[in-house]
Amino acid sequence: MSKKNMLGVLLCTAIFVGGFWVSGGLTVYWNLAAFLIVVAGLFAALFMSYPFERIRTAFQVARSVYTKRQHTPDDIVRVLLELSVKSRVEGVLSLESVRQKIADAFLRNAVTFLVDNYKERDIREFLNTEMAFFRDRRQQSERVFQTLAKAAPAFGVAGSVIGLIGMLSGINNTQALVSSIPVAFVSTLYGVVLSNMILAPIAESINFNTGAEMLNQKLIMEGIIAIAKEQNSHRLEKKLTSFLSPTERAGKAELLKAITKKYITRQRQAAAAKAEESSHEAAANSGAFNDAVPMPPPREVPPGQNLRFTPLARMS
Repeated sequence: MSKKNMLGVLLCTAIFVGGFWVSGGLTVYWNLAAFLIVVAGLFAALFMSYPFERIRTAFQVARSVYTKRQHTPDDIVRVLLELSVKSRVEGVLSLESVRQKIADAFLRNAVTFLVDNYKERDIREFLNTEMAFFRDRRQQSERVFQTLAKAAPAFGVAGSVIGLIGMLSGINNTQALVSSIPVAFVSTLYGVVLSNMILAPIAESINFNTGAEMLNQKLIMEGIIAIAKEQNSHRLEKKLTSFLSPTERAGKAELLKAITKKYITRQRQAAAAKAEESSHEAAANSGAFNDAVPMPPPREVPPGQNLRFTPLARMS
């Protein structure tokens, strides 16, 4: 949940509770018996409907929806453009070093398929399967809160009936009558508020978050397949921006140019550094070792033992 949404929730909740306070005080609307009837009935119906593991997963999903920041399609496009340029400049295998740093599990798996040189048909099949099961799991979690939202008003009515029965049974007892009237009215209020202000919005938030995540996964799949087909980065940029709204498409061409310039500059610097290192090594090797065979020093002849040339015998 963004800070603006959180601010809106807090402000509207404060106004909502303030309305109860203005109309007679908060203590008038609090009744422990009515609250226990509604909440206990809800969880009894929940445990009868779903396994405990599914219930726990649903509450974990709801917590992550409101606490975990979701990546926008604009963020995904930026990452895919950088992966595309990096693979074209440095090679597909260079993405192996990036794969371990990717936090998103779906994108990490997609990059793994790309590095392992899977075919387009296999990549699409694997990723579509993962997307389908992700949607099914999220729908199950959403259904848990939909069940609670549907049942809450009914248990509020049940609390009202219980309060009316208690009121009628103690019609001659003023104390019993006074204690039963709040249960009869407040329990309906609890059921309606829980259903429409808490449980139904949670289910709808899970549904919206699932749709947004599915769009990101679709974007990742198309981008990874385009990189695997070695499409031109400019064509990839045009394809990916079609997933974005018109206001989000601005500046993507300039972003691609900046990413390309960054990687080309990095490659040139690495090549220059390698060439300089090679030249230094060559110079060091030439000064440290000389493989030429040295000439022997001239031998000194002792005095009086000068060499004499004997004339050839005259031919007869």
